[in-house]
Amino acid sequence: MSTIQVLINDRLAVVTLDRGRSNPINHQMIKDLLACFQELEADDNVGGVIITGKPGFFSSGIDLMEAYDYDEEQIKQFWTDFLALPGVLSSFKKPLVGALNGHSPAGGCIIALCCDYRVMVEGQFIIGLNEIPVGIIVPDSVFNLYAFVIGQHKAYQYLLEGKLLNATEALQVGLIDELTTAENLIAAAEKKIRTYMQFHPVTWGVSKMNLRKEVISKLKADQSDLLKIMLKQWWHPATRKGLQKMIENLKAKSA
Repeated sequence: MSTIQVLINDRLAVVTLDRGRSNPINHQMIKDLLACFQELEADDNVGGVIITGKPGFFSSGIDLMEAYDYDEEQIKQFWTDFLALPGVLSSFKKPLVGALNGHSPAGGCIIALCCDYRVMVEGQFIIGLNEIPVGIIVPDSVFNLYAFVIGQHKAYQYLLEGKLLNATEALQVGLIDELTTAENLIAAAEKKIRTYMQFHPVTWGVSKMNLRKEVISKLKADQSDLLKIMLKQWWHPATRKGLQKMIENLKAKSA
């Protein structure tokens, strides 16, 4: 797997996003995560998983620079797998804790939302879902996932305005569960996940699935009609123009 690293120690797997400085999500990363979590689900030697990123970035979200150049078939497969990813992560029966090293907007936030608990580093890092300002349609399944964590009213408002929160604000609304220093991030995440892992795995896992039943059902529902709308909007001239402007800004910042 070229975009992630997996280390297993004492029944705990640490999955590290490992693609460039900011871990932008391309199609290969999505395929790697899907394959990885299916393998970890089936591995009886793994009792829990921490997912983390790099100093300063958990993930900056979708790699717009790469996705912009996908052809019609490539972008269709990308969005098909991207829409499937939250369903796989949210229905992972074992404990899953997010150790958010820094910025976690958009796709990075979606991955974090699938976790049972989120620890984030202190500082002026942002997290949230800003898809609408970017020109990307928000699936109702993502709204339901967001609402499951922070409540329907806030999720509705935040999505419509593409609101990004700093770490302190995110803690206040329950988008994250704990703030800590960068040096203590993995230790804090491990402390929480070991608490989960001490319970009987069947009792814990079945209870988790019961409590998330409605969210998982919506995440795993047929989204083919939505996909058609998303693809149409993706190729709309106004969307392409907006994406191109964003990409130019990103290139200027990295220059």
